[in-house]
Amino acid sequence: MESRRGLAVLTPSYSADAELCRELNRSVLHWMPEDVRHHIVVPRQDIPIFRMLLNQRTVIHEADEFLAASMWKLPGLNMWVNGSHPWPPVRGWIAQQLIKLAAAAKLGADAVLLVDSDMVMVAPTDLESFRQDGKLVMYRNPGAVHSGLHRHRMWLESARGLLGLGPADLGDLTDYICWPCVWDPEIVRSMLEHVERVKGEPWQSAIAAQLHFSEMMLYGTYVDEVLGGPPAATSRMKSISYSEEAPLTAVEISTMLRSRPTDVLAVMISAKAGIAQNVRSEALNDYADYLAASRSNSQGGAR
Repeated sequence: MESRRGLAVLTPSYSADAELCRELNRSVLHWMPEDVRHHIVVPRQDIPIFRMLLNQRTVIHEADEFLAASMWKLPGLNMWVNGSHPWPPVRGWIAQQLIKLAAAAKLGADAVLLVDSDMVMVAPTDLESFRQDGKLVMYRNPGAVHSGLHRHRMWLESARGLLGLGPADLGDLTDYICWPCVWDPEIVRSMLEHVERVKGEPWQSAIAAQLHFSEMMLYGTYVDEVLGGPPAATSRMKSISYSEEAPLTAVEISTMLRSRPTDVLAVMISAKAGIAQNVRSEALNDYADYLAASRSNSQGGAR
């Protein structure tokens, strides 16, 4: 992969999310500097669907480019088999996280921004948007993983096992999951090397064997528990997210978005919400215009 500094955007996707990814790509090209490239990773059979997005700032990758040779896809299923650990099979969600980790490690960038297909950028965004005093900021929210977040705790336990750490404390734990999520590729590379030393096998095989796994929990736990903490941290996401699996009207989306702070960079509305593409697009475009007007009014008042 080409050597390139600055910020890179990384999005794994597939055919069912093609329209969402197209909208995301338009927003990346519109709101981010011309030196930012959007790397979209899709299964081999979906390349023709995404090829229309290919341009000087958008790179389309085949998923196999980032999966180990021991991984092969089961025909007709969103599932892989890892030859090194045939059981359990690797679910699509886990394979997607392997792709994120491998791609982020290979990208020649100062920072990699993980952005899923169901997110759009809504404001000017560059590398400095994720820095404090020149240092890349990591999202960490201490105490946010309470007793009711059982899956989050399983993800943290999985991360600790991969990193050779003892069991997590019984109390509330730190959350590292955010949208969008920014990573330092150098840290990703050192983290994967650490996993291989601990587990005594290739990192993809070690992670693929996990029943419960979160790439963001692994990265955050590594930075906090192995490296001794990030250079800079924040407990506030630079986005608005809607994760419910229930549809909203354009008016409901607009009401939700306008009730939140206006210093956001992105909006995530879950693909599982079942919202019609035209409804979603109309509401998000309206919100981007609303934010632009708010920034203009704020700058005018400051003069």
